[in-house]
Amino acid sequence: MAKTVEQLTAELNLLIENSKQNELIAKKLFDIETSVLSARSSEQLLQNLLDLIKKQFSLSGIYLLLASPPPISYLLNSNLQSNWHKTHTKQVSSDTLKQYHPENQPFLSNQLASYQHLVPAPLLAQAQSIALTPLTLEGKLFGSLLFCDNDPDRFTPQLGTFHLQQLAVKVSLCLSNVLIREQLDHMAHYDRLTKVANRRLMEICINEELIRQQRYGSHFSLLFIDCNKFKAINDTYGHDCGDKVLAYVASQLSELIRENDRCFRYAGDEFVIMLANQSFSEASLVAQRLCQFFTEHPMPYQNQQLNVTISCGVATSNGSQTMDELLKTADQQLYLSKGHQTQASE
Repeated sequence: MAKTVEQLTAELNLLIENSKQNELIAKKLFDIETSVLSARSSEQLLQNLLDLIKKQFSLSGIYLLLASPPPISYLLNSNLQSNWHKTHTKQVSSDTLKQYHPENQPFLSNQLASYQHLVPAPLLAQAQSIALTPLTLEGKLFGSLLFCDNDPDRFTPQLGTFHLQQLAVKVSLCLSNVLIREQLDHMAHYDRLTKVANRRLMEICINEELIRQQRYGSHFSLLFIDCNKFKAINDTYGHDCGDKVLAYVASQLSELIRENDRCFRYAGDEFVIMLANQSFSEASLVAQRLCQFFTEHPMPYQNQQLNVTISCGVATSNGSQTMDELLKTADQQLYLSKGHQTQASE
């Protein structure tokens, strides 16, 4: 039977309305993509992303679910373990996440009684429907954006998911670019063996601290550290043991200093620690405490305890020295300290 003019008009109006809605959604997606492209870190990207999506699509809540264990090694780095991530993300087993995203498709539901293990309690209290949008990197499912709405008809299994799929692809691409950039930056500035910052980042940080001192008058100190009898350890136990010693020393130094202090691998078995707002006497006490710790805590190795000890030299900036001059002073103090230790042991 032929359609009436009224029916054709109604269908045309519906097509026009759907076209307008699609155009509006496309513009929102474009605005979101443009905004997050400028993010310089994965945390900044995710923070901006969640805020923008919640605002643009008038959601009652949004959350990030992350697969555990991560399917990609560089998702393990500290950038995904900040306070912001701990507040806005939740670890979900990889198998659980895959159940909701067969073939990496979005999942929608307005029957929330079965999903309390996914939705954080504060969001669940006001949510009537949810959408899970899969996020992939290198073809692997690593997370899901959880959208919550207080309208039970907002996300239902009957709803089309084309725009959610578009959003998932854009987010995954943007995040992939940022994470790769972060990974390259991390490789350029951190020592692969010891996991602490390398000499290149040390030079950047010390020069920044010198500029800060000239501008604000804040002082700082450096510790120049090396491992005692490191060559003998290598000769006796082998280079594999020597590598473990370096990793042990680096990890312990990093744990023993304050959060705003920095530990760097300078070269070989030498490390540098930058102590913010520490005078010479304060830095000397830190050096004594570090040396004492290693004397009292031998390194476990193959069912035995290795006596791994360190020596420290101290230099405090007065605002007029260069970085090289400070390091030279600390290095000289290190060898004076080693000389005193040799005399004391004789």
